[in-house]
Formats: sequence, C-alpha cells, structure tokens
Amino acid sequence: MLTTTHTTTTDDRGAQTGVVAYLFTAAAVVLLMMLFGLLMRLEQAQLIEMGPQPFYKLMTLHGAGMVGIAGIAGAAVMWHFLRQYVALSTGILMTNLALFLAGVVMILTSVLLGDFHGAWTFLFPLPGQSMGMWSTQAAALFMAGLLVIGVGFLLLHLDIARAILARHGSLARALGWPQLFGRDDGKAPPPTIVASTMVTIVNLIGLVVGASILTMMLVNLYVPGLQIDALLAKGMIYFFGHVFINATIYMAVIAVYEILPRYTQRPWKSNRVFLASWSASTLMVMFIFPHHLLMDFAFPKWMLIMGHVIGYLNTVPILLVTGYGALMLVYRSGIRWDMSSRLLYVSLFGWAAGAMPAFIDGTISVNYVMHNTLWVPGHFHTYLLLGMLAMVFGFMYYLGKPDRDAPDGLLDRIAFWCYTGGTLGFALSFLYGGKESVARRYAVHLPEWVPYDKAGAAFALLLISGALWFMLRFFARLGQTRHDHARTPEPASCPAVTA
Repeated sequence: MLTTTHTTTTDDRGAQTGVVAYLFTAAAVVLLMMLFGLLMRLEQAQLIEMGPQPFYKLMTLHGAGMVGIAGIAGAAVMWHFLRQYVALSTGILMTNLALFLAGVVMILTSVLLGDFHGAWTFLFPLPGQSMGMWSTQAAALFMAGLLVIGVGFLLLHLDIARAILARHGSLARALGWPQLFGRDDGKAPPPTIVASTMVTIVNLIGLVVGASILTMMLVNLYVPGLQIDALLAKGMIYFFGHVFINATIYMAVIAVYEILPRYTQRPWKSNRVFLASWSASTLMVMFIFPHHLLMDFAFPKWMLIMGHVIGYLNTVPILLVTGYGALMLVYRSGIRWDMSSRLLYVSLFGWAAGAMPAFIDGTISVNYVMHNTLWVPGHFHTYLLLGMLAMVFGFMYYLGKPDRDAPDGLLDRIAFWCYTGGTLGFALSFLYGGKESVARRYAVHLPEWVPYDKAGAAFALLLISGALWFMLRFFARLGQTRHDHARTPEPASCPAVTA
C-alpha cells in the first residue's frame, strides 16, 4: 500500500473525534432499531404478545429512527473524506450531532411517554386527529423533534456548500460541468466532491420542503383554522422523505470511491460518463418520489407518469456506473480481500439487489397489487441493510484496523456471513411475503402469513449478531489504531478507472 506522511493537528484530532462520535451514535441507534424490528417480527409471528398499540409505537420509532440514523452514518462517511479536499467546520459537525440527539430525545418522549404512533410519515391530518390515541402535545413533540433534526442537517449541508463553493467557485464546477459539457482537461473534481455536491443540492431542497410542511402542520395543531391541502402535504412529506433516504446511500458510497482504490492501487477518476451519471441523478432523485404515489389517483396524472418513467431511468446512472466501475477497479488488480473491502464490494450487490424490487414495483400494473404488501419493506431493507449499512460497516473496519496487512479473525469472517446471509434471508422473507399478498404495516397477521414472519425473525437474529460483532470490533480497535488515514496520493502510473 502507498503511504504518506501526515502530522496530526488539534483540528485533525477534533475531526476524528467527531466522526467517531457519529459512528458511535449510529451504531447504538442502529442496534436499537434492529431490536425494535425484531420485536415487530416476533409479534407478527405470534411468538410474543405485546398488542397493537406497542407494535405501532415501535413501528413509528423504527421508521423514523432508521431514516435519521442512516443520515448520521452517511454523513460521517462523507464528512470524513470530503474534509480531505475542502475546509469543513468541526463545530458545525458537532452541532448537527447535538441537534440530532436532542431531536431523538423529543421523539422518544413523544412515542414512549406520549403514545404517539402515527408512523414516521406523520401524514396529515392524522397527527392532529388521533381519536384520543395520543395528545396534541405528543404529536407536536414528535414533529418538532423531526424539525430539530432537520435543522441540524440543514446546517451541516450549508457548511458543506460553503466549503465546496470556496474551493471550486460554483456548484456547477463541483459537479464537473466544464469537463462534461466542454473540453475534458483532466481536471474534473474527484468523485468525493461530485457526490458530496449532489447530496448537498438535493438534501438542501428536501430539508427545506420537509421543514416547511412540518412547520405548517405544527401550526395547524394549535390553529386548526389554518387549512392545509392534504394532497399537497402528502406530496411534500414523500418528497422530503424520499430525497433524504436516497441521499444516505449517495453519501455512504463515497467510502467505495475512496477506499477500494487504495486496496487496488488504481485511482477512481471522474470521467465524462461518471460526471453525467451524477448530474442526471441530481435531477432524477428529486422527481422520482411519485412512484410511491401511483395508487393516489387524485395526484396529477403527469406526476404519476413522471414517477413511473424516472423510476426506471434512475436505476441506470449511478448504480450501473458505480457497479461497473467497481468491477473494472478490482478486475486483475491483485486486491487483498479483508473485511473492509469485502463489505464495500458486497454493498454494491446489496444496492443493486435492493433497487430491483423497487424497479418492479414502479410498474403501475404491479404497483396496484404489490405496493401495500411486504414487497416494499423487502426492497428498502435490502437497499439499506446490505447496501448502505454495509458501506458504513466497511468504512468502520477501514478506520479501525490497526494494521492494513493484519489478517481478519475467524469471528470477523463468521460475522460477515451471518450478516450477509441473514440480511438476504430477512429481505427474502419480506419479498416472498409480498408475493403472497401479505399486507404491510399490520400488527396482526393471518395464520397463513405467520411462517414468513417466523423465517424473518430467525434471519433477523442472524443479521443482528453479525452487525453487533462489527460494532464491537470497531470500538475495541479504536485505541489500537496506529496507521494514518490521510488521503493517499494517486500514483501517476496507475491507469484511470473508467465507467
């Protein structure tokens, strides 16, 4: 491996502490959300009995918690590598984390003490019309918690935008448009800059839309005379939610762009195909959300058609380009496989495999039958567990490994297969349940559905055990880390990886 000399400064140590704090928070919340998910599957499998209200409270926490913590974990990956190219504020990084934790406390209080269980989507007018199931204050606390978390991420992305603009002058240059639409002078920004710019653009827009509808709904709780169009509210909520959860994997994939080249000794450069794919996805990720609303006939027809078409197209630009690029990067490279490289490589499979059920569900004739079944949780659990979270775990192994050539232990390899096999089995239990028309978001399942729930619970135990080992291994190694993770210069003799 290439090495470089790097002097650790106080600011470096603060930045490293911030990234570790993000990862510690992510690990703790992810583990808790996984346990909530297991309890829900056990309830559906009739192996425990907690009742419908506790089930829907856990479902609300599980949904909101996983979306938020995926953002925190993805931000840790992006911020760690982006800081090696632009000047980011460690203070803003920690402010975002503090606001996130404050929002989490508010949400936990709302659900566990206030009995709010209106799902993470908080669709209008449900929070304010609970029929006595929860108070107005509980609904307000839940939405205010989401708003506080959103403000933290808004500050983080504004700081990232500031740093990128200070370095590149404009977002268009940071996306590589001069090289994409003009002469390719070989000076296109690196993949980390391109990906971070894309995420910043879409998340700033998504967060503002989300904050707007949350504010309107909070006012409506106490001033019912303020009328809100329910269809508009639903569109805004799904726009915000879909953009934010998609952005998490666009942040996490930076680990693939940065770490795999260090294992293969081949740089991952931003050629025109790469730049075009990221620019296209910058637009498409903001217009794809109506593919979740195909059953809402009241939406304008052009929006539903747009969601249908872009749902097909969006699987091509980044996913195909990144997957093909990774294959070419590794092919005949003599890469030495370890836990980090294995997890990062399998994450691309998880991303691709998770996108396929969404691709199928985006077909209108299929959507009418499948969308309100377990098929959809099968899609996003594959996408997040074996895609996005595998990238984060690969990043954690990379950071925590005391010596780049140190061999992995037997338990590491066992945990890898427990997590991979458990996630595949868990996701397939959802997908097969969806094929059999098992309804989603139901606390009580029919007897013929129970076998799928039991299989899902068993596989959930397997993947949780693997994830728990990844987390314990990372934090146990933190104090032993001796090597420096400063960005390794690309060797001039290495051929560029093209997509």
